[in-house]
Amino acid sequence: QLQLVESGGGLVQPGGSLRLSCAASGFTFDYYAMGWFRQAPGKEREGVSCISRSGSRTKYADSVKGRFTISRDNAKNTVYLQMNSLKPEDTTVYYCAAARGVVATAVSLCTPDQYDYWGQGTQVTVSS
Repeated sequence: QLQLVESGGGLVQPGGSLRLSCAASGFTFDYYAMGWFRQAPGKEREGVSCISRSGSRTKYADSVKGRFTISRDNAKNTVYLQMNSLKPEDTTVYYCAAARGVVATAVSLCTPDQYDYWGQGTQVTVSS
């Protein structure tokens, strides 16, 4: 069955870096747009970054532009989120997701309602 498994979260000091990975299985990975989302307690899930099927188009939330980089390796069925210059406000659970609908919309909007399949999430904590 379809699975998305995130890894790479953990505890890091402010200014540090982490790389999240999301391994996909059970579907044709390069047919789907992929995205990273996060959700803090009591808040709505928000789009962090999304990427097109080929990786040629990406979208970032304003809060992470210049600090985070999304990429994908279709040969490995994996999408990544490189997070640099981490801040305490980046602390939360990060989820990867796959969109089976209109890829251009899923990337340009990068909102949770455009995505159909979700991983279980990985905790990122930025603290000294």
